Amino acid sequence: MHRQQNPSPIPPPPWENVLYGAAYYNEYMPADLQPGRLDKDIALMKQADISVVRMGESTWSLWEPEDGRFEYAWMDRVVDAMGKAGIKVILGTPTYSIPTWMYHEHPEVLVDPLTGPKPSYGMRQNMDISNPTFRFYAQRLIRNLVEHYKNNPYVIGWQIDNETGAYNANNPEVFTGFVDHLKQKFGTTENLNKAWFLNYWGEDVNGWENMPPRQNATSTGYKLEWSRWQQMRVTDYLSWQAAIVREYRRPDQFVTQDFSDAVHRDVNEFEVAKALDIVSVNPYHGTQDHMDGQIQAEAGDYYRSLKHANYLVTETNAQTTYWASTFQYPPYDGQLRLDVYTHLSSGANMVEYWHWHSIHSGQETYWKGILSHDLEPNHPYAEVSRTAHELQKIGPHLIDLKITNQVAILHSVDSLNAIDFMPFASTGPRWAFGPASADYSSLLNQLHTALYNLNVGTDFVFPEDPDFSRYKVLIVPMLYIADDALLQKISDYVKNGGHVLMTFKSGFANENSAVRWVRAPGPLREAAGFSYQEFSNLERPLALKDDPYHIGADENKVSYWAEFLMPEHAKALAYYDHPFFGKWPAITENNYGSGTLTYEGTYLTDALQKAVVEQVLQEANLTGSDQQLPMPVHVKHGVNRMGKQLHYYLNYSSEAQTFTYPYNAGTDLLTNNAIASSSKITLQPWDVAIIEEK
Repeated sequence: MHRQQNPSPIPPPPWENVLYGAAYYNEYMPADLQPGRLDKDIALMKQADISVVRMGESTWSLWEPEDGRFEYAWMDRVVDAMGKAGIKVILGTPTYSIPTWMYHEHPEVLVDPLTGPKPSYGMRQNMDISNPTFRFYAQRLIRNLVEHYKNNPYVIGWQIDNETGAYNANNPEVFTGFVDHLKQKFGTTENLNKAWFLNYWGEDVNGWENMPPRQNATSTGYKLEWSRWQQMRVTDYLSWQAAIVREYRRPDQFVTQDFSDAVHRDVNEFEVAKALDIVSVNPYHGTQDHMDGQIQAEAGDYYRSLKHANYLVTETNAQTTYWASTFQYPPYDGQLRLDVYTHLSSGANMVEYWHWHSIHSGQETYWKGILSHDLEPNHPYAEVSRTAHELQKIGPHLIDLKITNQVAILHSVDSLNAIDFMPFASTGPRWAFGPASADYSSLLNQLHTALYNLNVGTDFVFPEDPDFSRYKVLIVPMLYIADDALLQKISDYVKNGGHVLMTFKSGFANENSAVRWVRAPGPLREAAGFSYQEFSNLERPLALKDDPYHIGADENKVSYWAEFLMPEHAKALAYYDHPFFGKWPAITENNYGSGTLTYEGTYLTDALQKAVVEQVLQEANLTGSDQQLPMPVHVKHGVNRMGKQLHYYLNYSSEAQTFTYPYNAGTDLLTNNAIASSSKITLQPWDVAIIEEK
C-alpha cells in the first residue's frame, strides 16, 4: 500500500452562514428536458435560498468517456451557472463507479470478494481500491479534475470518493499486502503462531510463503487481523486520494469524505478522519411516525467526535428512499424542517439532501429528491424554501456550534468484528430459540438511545484516545477486544473519579482475540470488584428478582447471555429470578478509588437499560431539568460563534407539547419572541424552538 503521511488538515474557511442545499445531477435529466432545465433549476434554487450543491461524484464515464480523453464542458456550464447565481459548489472525485472502457480494458480491477460471486460490470463500488491499475487511472482523473477547478472561485471543496468501504475484497494483491503487513507486525511466523495460537488443529505457519488464504480461516486472531487489514486499506485509499487533492487544490478548498451513517466493520473512521479537513456523513432515517431524531443524533455525535469539530451532512432524506417502491413514506408536514435543525443541533454546519430532483430511471428511481419526477415545485420544495429563508436570517447564530458533553461512549471496531466472529445470541433453530438481532451494534445503539431519550449530550471516544478524563461518565459496550493498556486506562479513569457503565464480555480477549488466561474480567477485576469463571446463553428471557428498577413485568427482563459474577468488593444491584441463575447478580456496582464501575452481566431490555443508565447519571450528578421534558421533546445545547448559549428544543410528535424553560432568559431565534426563565413553551407538532440566552 501507499502509506500516506497525513499532513495537518487545514480547517475550512469560516463560512458566514449555514450551508443548505442538495446534490444536483443535471446530467441525469431526460434529453427532451435538458434545454433550459439548468436555468429553471437555478431559478427555483434562488427562489428557495439554496446556498450549496454537490455534484460530479457519480459520473467518471462523463469526465473521461475514453481512456485519456477528459471532458469538462458539460460540468463547466453547471458550475459557472451555480456560482454566478451565488450557489457554492462541492465537487466529488467520481472514483466509486468505474467506466465501461476500464472494465473492458482491465477486468482485473474488479473486486474478487471473499464471499459471494465475483461481480461483473453494472454495479458501483465493484473495484479493488488497492489495485495498481485502478489507482493509476483514479490518480490521473483526480489530478486532472482538481487542477481544472482549483482556480474556480465557485468550488469550495472536494469530496473524495463516496461512502467508501473495503468491498470485501480478496484479490491476489490484497492477500499479498496482508502477508506483508503480518511480516511487519509480527516479524516471524513463530511470533504469529504464538499470538494466534495456531498450534490448535496444527495450523502453525512455517514460513511466510505458507500463509493460508482467508477463505476458510478458523483462527479468531486471523479473522480479526484481516478485518483490521481491510480497514487499513480504506484508510490508505482515502488518505491517498486526499493527498492528491491537496497537491493540486486551491488552499482554501477543503477535503472531506461522506461516510454512510452508522459505524462500519471495514472502516476505521477515526483513522480516516486524520486525512480530512472536515468530516461528512449521510444519515438516512425513519419518517412519519418513525422520526424521533435518534438516528440523526447518533450519526452526528459519532462523526462530530472523530475530530471534535463541526461536520457536514452531505446526504439525508428529501422525500422517500429505498431501491424499490416498497418504502415510500414521505415525511409529514414539518419533518423536513425539523430534520435540518436536528442536524444543526448536533454540530452540523451544512445540510444537503440527496437530491434536488427525482431520477427517472435506474436503481434509485424511487429514492426521491426535493422535486418529484414532474420536476415542479411541490410541498417539500415549499418546506425547504421556508427553512432556507429562516437560515438566511438566523444561520449566523447557528453555525459553528460548540458542544461540550460530559458523557462518552467508547467504540471499539475490533470488538464489533470479534463479536461477529463469535456471536453470543442464537439465530436458531437449536433448541427452538428464535432469531435474535442482539450484537455489538444493537447494544451500542441501545445505549446511545437511552442517553438520547434522557436528553444527555453524548460524545464517542476510541481506544486510541490518550485518556477519558474530560468526561464524567464513560459507557463501555462489550469491550471484547482490548490490550492490557486500554483496560488499565479504564481502571485508572474509575480510580481517579470517573463513572463507568460497562457491559458483559468486556475484557475477555486480548488484542489478538485470544481469551485471557487469567480469571475474567482480567485486568478489570479490581476496578469491577468481581470475577467470574462461567457463563451461559439464556434460552429464553429471564426476569430480575423483585423488579429492582421498578419498570414493570413486561420490561423487567434480560436475554441471550449471563455471566456468573462472583462479587469480591462489588455490590449486587439486581439478581436473576431463577432457581439456578439466581445465585449470581445480573448487575453490580463497585466503588474503586473515587469513582464507580457499574457492570451489566447480561443483555437488558430497552427500558431496563434506560433505567440503569439514568442511575449512573444520577450518581455522577448529571441529571436535572432536561430529564423532566415530555418524552417526544428533545433538547440539545451548545455555544454559538457569538459566545452565547443555545438551547434547541425539538418536538418529534404529531401533538403539541408544553414544558417549562429552565435556563437563563433569552430569545427564540425562529420567532424573535422573548423567553423568560421558568416560562412555559408550547411546541406545535414537528416544531422547534431555538433559545439564545442573553
